[in-house]
Amino acid sequence: MTVYRTVKGYNVKSVTSDPSNIKEGQIWYNSSTKIIKIAPLLPGTWASGGAMNTAKQENAGCGTQTAGLAFAGTYRDGPTVDNSLTVDTEEYDGSSWSEQNNLGTKRSFVASAGTQTAGLVTGGQNGDTVYVNTEEYDGTSWTAGGNLPAAKSNWCGLGLQTAALALAAQQNSAALVNVEAYDGSSWSEGPNINTGRSDAAAAGISTAGLLVCGNAPSAPGKVVHVEEWNGTAWSEEANYPVALNQLGGSGTQTNAVFFGGAAPTKQTIANTYNGTAFAATGALANANGQMGTTKGTATALSMGGNGPPTYRTQTEEFTEAAAGTRTVDVS
Repeated sequence: MTVYRTVKGYNVKSVTSDPSNIKEGQIWYNSSTKIIKIAPLLPGTWASGGAMNTAKQENAGCGTQTAGLAFAGTYRDGPTVDNSLTVDTEEYDGSSWSEQNNLGTKRSFVASAGTQTAGLVTGGQNGDTVYVNTEEYDGTSWTAGGNLPAAKSNWCGLGLQTAALALAAQQNSAALVNVEAYDGSSWSEGPNINTGRSDAAAAGISTAGLLVCGNAPSAPGKVVHVEEWNGTAWSEEANYPVALNQLGGSGTQTNAVFFGGAAPTKQTIANTYNGTAFAATGALANANGQMGTTKGTATALSMGGNGPPTYRTQTEEFTEAAAGTRTVDVS
């Protein structure tokens, strides 16, 4: 007969009532009910949020699930005219979106960072025009920030308005290794990433960042590469499960979620990252890419994007995985 202590090296704890603050993998025997229980990790889930006022794709965002900010991108102007750039800005309160003061420059494929009351947008493009200008949001209006050293687009950002990184850019059809650091007033060149790419996803803060997937012509094509930033250098980490670009990401270096993307068709898959490895979690309800996302937490928002259909108003809200409880049949 197999004994649990022999296999695992410890006994199953006996308690008179189920413990609070249950952790993944925890197991115990409830002597009152005479039942063995175990706490597996239940997958995270996505739920529909309030629809945006303007359907967008190639848009950006920042903030949190209950205080989100969406801006830039392209929208459909009338029933047949596509690819019209927008200066539209919307705020999310956890249930609905409201229109706010517009961006100063129409653009898509920007890098973004920050919060709902201290947002940041930089670079991007309008047709063949690629931008160096940066704008800062104070919760009411956008004002000019420091210009980039060079115009870039198709990239991503992480961090705060006063301490941000913008990286994984495209410039003249080339995927770059360059990283730009913002201190709240000016940009400076930071240590390069290892694999040049564009259309990637980022999460974290300016001293503990995470860069996932993207399009790297030298690879060639979409890549699974993941890199971590420790404030000094970028290092290669565990690969993402699927080679993608145009995906979304939100959270910290040790607690993040990445979702959607193109491979080449749009995806519903989502994966969490715990600082070491990726794990599959609940899928998006709608296949999506080129969407806006929140920044600071793994309790994320996916806003707008390109499905099908293109030019989406859909918002999806991610709830992180939690330990549930299962009983064990010991008969």
